[in-house]
Amino acid sequence: MGAAALALVLTLLNTLPSNGGSTAGTSRDGDKVHGTPRVSSPGSAEPDVGWGFTHTQFSADAGDASAVDRVEGLLSKDAGLPQNQHIMGWGAGNPEPVEGRYDFTEMDRRIDFMRASGATPVVTLCCAPDWMKGGKPGSDNTDWSRSALETAPDRAHYKDFAALAATVAKRYPDVRHFIVWNEFKGFWNNAEARWDHEGYTELYNLVHKALKKVDKDIMVGGPYLVMDSLDPRQKPDASATFKGPWGAMDQRVLDAFDYWNAHKAGADFVVVDGSSYTKDDELLPDEFAATDKFTAVGTWVRARTDGLPLWWAEYYVEPADGNDDRTGWSETRREAVQAAGLIAMAKGGASSGFYWNPEKEKGTDCAGCLWTPTSSGGGGKALPMYDLVSRFGAAFPPGTKYRTVPVAPDDRPHVRVLADDKAVLVVNVLDRPIDAQVDGKRFALGAYEVKWISR
Repeated sequence: MGAAALALVLTLLNTLPSNGGSTAGTSRDGDKVHGTPRVSSPGSAEPDVGWGFTHTQFSADAGDASAVDRVEGLLSKDAGLPQNQHIMGWGAGNPEPVEGRYDFTEMDRRIDFMRASGATPVVTLCCAPDWMKGGKPGSDNTDWSRSALETAPDRAHYKDFAALAATVAKRYPDVRHFIVWNEFKGFWNNAEARWDHEGYTELYNLVHKALKKVDKDIMVGGPYLVMDSLDPRQKPDASATFKGPWGAMDQRVLDAFDYWNAHKAGADFVVVDGSSYTKDDELLPDEFAATDKFTAVGTWVRARTDGLPLWWAEYYVEPADGNDDRTGWSETRREAVQAAGLIAMAKGGASSGFYWNPEKEKGTDCAGCLWTPTSSGGGGKALPMYDLVSRFGAAFPPGTKYRTVPVAPDDRPHVRVLADDKAVLVVNVLDRPIDAQVDGKRFALGAYEVKWISR
């Protein structure tokens, strides 16, 4: 065989998927797909997906087969429940350990799980391989420390990251929605003590262009900013114009959002992230009233973005401890405050949101998880948060026309309510039983009870 022919054969072999469908060690191939043939526009895409969850380090794509099947069955009953996965970290390995050579092993498994469970898949394009940010290339050398993972690509590699985004889009043509980056990680201007919104927007625009070149119908959104608020008692700011009983917004965040919004190449939806509590972990004036921040932020964003759909990529109502765990509340209290948060986001105009599912690797206790860990055969069982997220998504999908329902005057301070023509969600914000009259019906509510009523 001649040298030219041999080189051609080796090139063709090198672009074939390795075992399990991954492209570990393969070279750049823009038309490669995983699981489904390359098609253009597999069905019409809408810029909204509804309410779902994000996979984290440990999830139901791995573990005991019976537990994995149990979660798949659970999710299949709620077909279309959106699921979000990052391309590197949070359960996915380094997708491009060496420039032009890929390893999508873990990413393939997560996407396959989404398909098997009937999900609407969403991909967050974060984070960046080491060689794009000054690190040593090679999967065995990947620096998985938090500081390294949260480093943005060097400006000289923005186009390389955009090319990686395009490769991901081509590999998973059934993924129609992409979020660009995560929480402005690594985009901080130390010299001016503010966000590097110029750098993020440059990266966003390159990624947006690359994805639209793959398929103009792909949906792209950002900026995935953390909408931080401050405790005015600790950091008074008389100039703050966007504030409420829940605190005062960090002006640097607002400036970053406005810059992206004014200079973006385009967006099909807008993405934010945040907590109801302040940067100092204060719930003002209490854990339920603090969720009004979600409504205020949503209203502010929607007023500036010409009616683009609003997504909350992450949302938190319970401050974390030093290990980033949220285990201080009872599950009943947690579910009630989470329900109040969802109601507040919807009232602020949000139509999609992703619960950050903090699944544990093993064990039976999993505070705030959607299901028990799948590491054992008895795992994969639904927990109260799954019932809340799935029912909220089913009851109030994108396009819902919300209705005002009457609440007895004496009961208004004690309940949070969201309703449409078919369902009413009622939350007791008190740690004691009450009787309440909502939508013409009087009923009992247990302490922190979340109640669904058919209309």
